[in-house]
Amino acid sequence: MGEFLDIYWPLIGISVSAAVILMAQQRRTTLISLLFNYLFVAAFLSQQQFIKPDLDLFGIMVSTTVLVKIIAGLSAVTILAITALTFSRDYEASALDEFSLAELRRAARQARRLEIVSPRRFADVVVPMWAMVLVAIASFILPRLYPIGSEEVDFAWYWLTLTGFFTIVTASDVLKLGLGLLLCVSSIDLLYTAIASTVQVFPLALLGLTTIVLSLAVSYLSGLMFGRLKTLELNELYKR
Repeated sequence: MGEFLDIYWPLIGISVSAAVILMAQQRRTTLISLLFNYLFVAAFLSQQQFIKPDLDLFGIMVSTTVLVKIIAGLSAVTILAITALTFSRDYEASALDEFSLAELRRAARQARRLEIVSPRRFADVVVPMWAMVLVAIASFILPRLYPIGSEEVDFAWYWLTLTGFFTIVTASDVLKLGLGLLLCVSSIDLLYTAIASTVQVFPLALLGLTTIVLSLAVSYLSGLMFGRLKTLELNELYKR
């Protein structure tokens, strides 16, 4: 058991963190999971030594390319975290007039009634759960039917791609949609780094830039949506 964990702990971390992103509804939980997912992907690439370590960081030999991947991932998580905090702040009662307070009280009463009638939406629980089951089954079967690299690389690639795809499909808000897109980009980054005979700087830099630009785009769209609808929930788009 100890030997198994020593070998496969990065894959376990990738699997668990991606699964939490798909299943969880709290933004804080999903953002923390995305950060850990980037760290576990970097650990997996370092463990498999797809890229030769060339930098001594506090006595630990790491690759500059892997370090750049971590920085790009950390930047994306920071951008989305700032976005979530900016557009999830509660209103201060002292800053509102009596009409705004009355509207907030009315919305609160309606929210309580909806919670009593339908405590948890079907799509918030059942759909992500079955999506996770499909991801688990496909991630074990597809590497045997359509192998690309080693078993570890195939599993990580399929798992990240499928969890990213199902996160997009089941997303209830703009930020969750962005998390799914970032998982898909991360899977492409991992696959290229793992199977390329010669890792080129330009494609890796382009993928890192794509990660940051994508997070900025999600932040921008969140600002537009919140400014118009005062929410990031995607279902509000169908009500207008």
